[in-house]
Amino acid sequence: MAKKKETKYVCQSCGYESAKWMGKCPNCQQWSTLEEETVHVSNQAVSKRQDFSGNTTKALPIKDILYTKENRLSTRIDELDRVLGGGIVSGSLVLIGGDPGIGKSTLLLQVSAQLHALKQRVLYVSGEESASQIKMRAERLGIKDGEFYIYPETDMTSVLQAIETIKPQYVIIDSIQTMVHEQASSGVAGSVSQIRENTATLMHTAKANNIAIFIVGHVTKEGTIAGPRMLEHMVDTVLYFEGEKHQSFRMLRAVKNRFGSTNEIGVFEMSQHGLKQIKNPSEFFLEERIKGANGSAVVVSVEGTRPILVEVQCLITPTAFGNARRTASGLDYNRVALIMAVLEKRAGMLLQMQDAYFKVAGGVKLDEPAIDLAIAVSLASSYWEKETALTDAFVGEIGLTGEIRRVSQITDRIKEASKLGFKRIFIPKNNLVGLPEYKNIEVIGIATIKEALHIIFK
Repeated sequence: MAKKKETKYVCQSCGYESAKWMGKCPNCQQWSTLEEETVHVSNQAVSKRQDFSGNTTKALPIKDILYTKENRLSTRIDELDRVLGGGIVSGSLVLIGGDPGIGKSTLLLQVSAQLHALKQRVLYVSGEESASQIKMRAERLGIKDGEFYIYPETDMTSVLQAIETIKPQYVIIDSIQTMVHEQASSGVAGSVSQIRENTATLMHTAKANNIAIFIVGHVTKEGTIAGPRMLEHMVDTVLYFEGEKHQSFRMLRAVKNRFGSTNEIGVFEMSQHGLKQIKNPSEFFLEERIKGANGSAVVVSVEGTRPILVEVQCLITPTAFGNARRTASGLDYNRVALIMAVLEKRAGMLLQMQDAYFKVAGGVKLDEPAIDLAIAVSLASSYWEKETALTDAFVGEIGLTGEIRRVSQITDRIKEASKLGFKRIFIPKNNLVGLPEYKNIEVIGIATIKEALHIIFK
């Protein structure tokens, strides 16, 4: 059937389509991101979703749909299972993004090693490495034989043929930006149309044949996964692999999960033999604290369902210029500025001519409201040059009037602090209602930031 050619302009950042070229994308407000693409249009009907046996889907009454609850498989990597919600779900499509060299391929190879040990058939498709390179890394992780297939290929049609022939239970695509689909309007690998078409094809394959597929995605300089935003909407789970280049630890964070909780994190440490799990990240983040140092406070933060103790540090110095400087690493800059304004107004601190530098030890990123009190205490400790007790922890949100507002999951936070040997924890006064008595830790309720600073530094 003859096809007509149509030209359209597609934003390479968000996937917005326009009939004419524009310098600025009206959707994502990015400049010079619209590129011309040729679309082949035909009157041929869209093919139905079907599996490799030729069976097509159809509408069924809800009572006739079979549902098996125990369809997860543990990867034997507890930190990854936590993030996934308990294991890999058959037929799921999982997207993993992260900076180059952060450990995405290493993590998936280790997952392949565990699945290989469970007698599962795995197909590893690589568009970036040769088969010998992958084998060298796989042997280092203990994969030498069995049902583990390596396929260095970038053509999506060939990949689908390999999946049909091998019939694996698990497929890994490394990476989605290197795959090329013949039906996409643009033939350039990594373009919006290629990523969209390849992801849609993999989604249909996963759902129709009950195959779990992991796809690796590159990230942009802003830290988001490269390609259209709809890429994250199409998949079932979105994981971000984060970490500082100069730090050995890595954090796997779930930002979307149709089969479990979002904002769960798994903590790993990169070593010569791959990624090692950190079962107790709180001890890992607090092991280098210095006794007697001011400008330090420990917060019990909650990531997903896991409480983690992290050290918040602050350094206050007189400014040498007209405008005071404020920097924040691992914290939201606007949150820091708000807390400093509250301390000036409600606690009488003169911070206008003071430079302020904030840092979360270990490179962790904190963004929940419960960290406000720890930020304020670390700032006051540096400003007054008074140390905080090593066995004190702080939890609470600070309002603009100086009140300490209640936070969620307070019981889990107290238990985690007690388990690590902390003797006192300062929490919002309203969170004291209904709390049980704790033998090994003193729970102190505070109503205002002024009251908290008086008790802590008296």
